[in-house]
Amino acid sequence: MTVDRLSSLLTHFSVRAGIFHVGRICGVHQFRDDPLLGHLHLVKRGSVHLLGQRYQAIEIAEPTILFLPRAGAHQLVADEATGADVVCGTVRFGVGGGNPVTDSLPPVVMIGLASLPGAEALLRLMFDEAFSTYGGRQAALDRLCEVLVILLLRHCMDQRLAQGGMLAGLSDKRLADVLLALQADPAHAWDLPEMASRAGMSRARFAARFREVTGETPADFLASWRIMLAQRLLCEGHQLKQIADDVGYGSASALTRAFIRKVGCTPTEWRKGAAQSAEDETAGHANETDGTLRTAHGA
Repeated sequence: MTVDRLSSLLTHFSVRAGIFHVGRICGVHQFRDDPLLGHLHLVKRGSVHLLGQRYQAIEIAEPTILFLPRAGAHQLVADEATGADVVCGTVRFGVGGGNPVTDSLPPVVMIGLASLPGAEALLRLMFDEAFSTYGGRQAALDRLCEVLVILLLRHCMDQRLAQGGMLAGLSDKRLADVLLALQADPAHAWDLPEMASRAGMSRARFAARFREVTGETPADFLASWRIMLAQRLLCEGHQLKQIADDVGYGSASALTRAFIRKVGCTPTEWRKGAAQSAEDETAGHANETDGTLRTAHGA
């Protein structure tokens, strides 16, 4: 059941991941701030400290996965002498920035490898692939990383680690059917009575439960979802009038007004900024995220 809920969400916000380091690290390793990307660090062996401005220092002393949905500037610190064996990668959902996946999760998701079924086998495959001479190893590593991210999201939903938003709502049995319906038909004229009826609750109980779980009213949540879908369609090059029809607004002007309320700029302005950010990302991560794999043999 959880897989179906997650798969529905990922049809709207795809996962793109890239591995850029496999092997030993020693000392301090810096990772710069990037609002469009999350970071994934798998500690296979050794002791590592994670340092960042958005959370207290975290010590990792056993095989662990660290997922930073909104990474920010951070450091991994390993012993200079013994070092640690790690896999480092970047993760992007949809068009990046704010989205229902990263917005729902805490700043750091830390999971022991033993607690995530399938993770140890994936990690072995990653190390084997990284140090192989097979063609396509970077592409294989990136796909393996994307599978790992899906396992992480499944775990977050099963363990109710989401802090509001879409993932928390999909984890709630009473709200999940409503959210799946909103995803399937965002252009429908949804109102509170219809959503409450679909959840099998009174309007008052549904409204209170919805806000408690997701952190938003049903109307605000629906508006946010429609605007995020509009952002994806803008990046895909669709015309504004068609986007307005697809996400439930009667005209391009109505969508523009809603867009300004939620995002602070017009759809055209946002699309230009998104295109520029994509260019900057490609240039700024030439040695980190676009296919350059760094490998270092462990002890």
